[in-house]
Amino acid sequence: MKVSSFGEKLTQKTGILELMDDLGKAMSTHKHMLLLGGGNPAHIPEIDALWRKRWQEIADNSDELERMLGNYTTPQGDDLFIRTVVDFFKRNYQWQITPRNVTILGGSQTTFFFLFNMLAGKFPDNTKKKILLPLAPEYIGYADQGITEDMFVSYQPTIEYLEDHTFKYHVNFQDLNMTDVGAICVSRPTNPTGNVLTDDEVAKLHMLAKEHDVPLIVDNAYGAPFPNILFTEVTPFWDDQIIYVLTLSKIGLPSIRTSIVIANEEITEKLTSVNAIVSLSTGTVGQHLVMPYLANDEILKIGTDIIRPFYQKKAQEAIALFHQYMQGSNVPYYLHKSEGSLFLWLWCKDLPITSYELYQRLKKRDVIVVPGKYFFPGLQSDWRQKDECLRITYSSQDEEVVRKGLQIIAEEVKKAYA
Repeated sequence: MKVSSFGEKLTQKTGILELMDDLGKAMSTHKHMLLLGGGNPAHIPEIDALWRKRWQEIADNSDELERMLGNYTTPQGDDLFIRTVVDFFKRNYQWQITPRNVTILGGSQTTFFFLFNMLAGKFPDNTKKKILLPLAPEYIGYADQGITEDMFVSYQPTIEYLEDHTFKYHVNFQDLNMTDVGAICVSRPTNPTGNVLTDDEVAKLHMLAKEHDVPLIVDNAYGAPFPNILFTEVTPFWDDQIIYVLTLSKIGLPSIRTSIVIANEEITEKLTSVNAIVSLSTGTVGQHLVMPYLANDEILKIGTDIIRPFYQKKAQEAIALFHQYMQGSNVPYYLHKSEGSLFLWLWCKDLPITSYELYQRLKKRDVIVVPGKYFFPGLQSDWRQKDECLRITYSSQDEEVVRKGLQIIAEEVKKAYA
């Protein structure tokens, strides 16, 4: 069957398709697989109990369940939920926003598809714009979202070496070129590395965005104020130059597919128009579930007191285990400093094989990770590190699975160098 250019672009084999296919097959047919590759949030007992309780409250309400399941919202989202979001950010962060600054969409992946193709690509005047990803590596799910080719441009970061086989990426501002850039986009914390851009780096990117009159998109899937999977302090910041994208996935609701966009009125109006065409309206289940916890600020305590400590403990344990399994070897390996998110980023310097080959070897031993090559969209330089890294998920499996998986990864890394 022949398909259009749009069809060809979106049906080709991609990193995100391979990742989700591997995970799906492993979960359905190979239950013994050690799944250290996905981004599914962990089932935290207190969080699962919270949503079960809230669902029961909705079911017991005289008409809320019927309204939640049986009524369309506007393409912008549920009016009451939008007002609740506005009040939350005004009350806690003094953001000067109104309901016209907020749009509710069907998850972050859909949101970024809308944003990227609206702000970059081919324009009616035949000019072309790109999305600048100032800190490579970046999220695997961005890479194939552009309908037009060469949607992204990114640059090698600078590297800060820390003690105990640890390092940290920083934005290399000297190399950034704003020519033909339609928007700047960063994830904070960064998926895949767990890196958190400093407040100073965000301020400099904001200044660049203002100077060139382009939006700065902040992907807040793991960040503040919720779910707050941050192991370092940051200051949430917004003005009308910034597009702030939040999601309900990492507070334990990934299947709800609900995202919150806070932007200037022109952006939210256009997103609402796109949403009306593509989705008609946005699902209301996530909005109804979360609304009271935004209204009473309980969502801040949920992140700070339950979600963040859970993942921070998991991260510390996984890092200690991997160092233990690599002890005594002369392998030049480094883990990115864990500052947030759900992942460890392993860099095997001068790896004798590619990370994709290492990924295949691990898969034969029933360990699923993600090879690093998929996390560098738009990077033109021939940087060897693209083939020397793995993303490892430490968070969503039980301790025994993580322990065994990390042990096998360490064994295969050492074998590769040997």
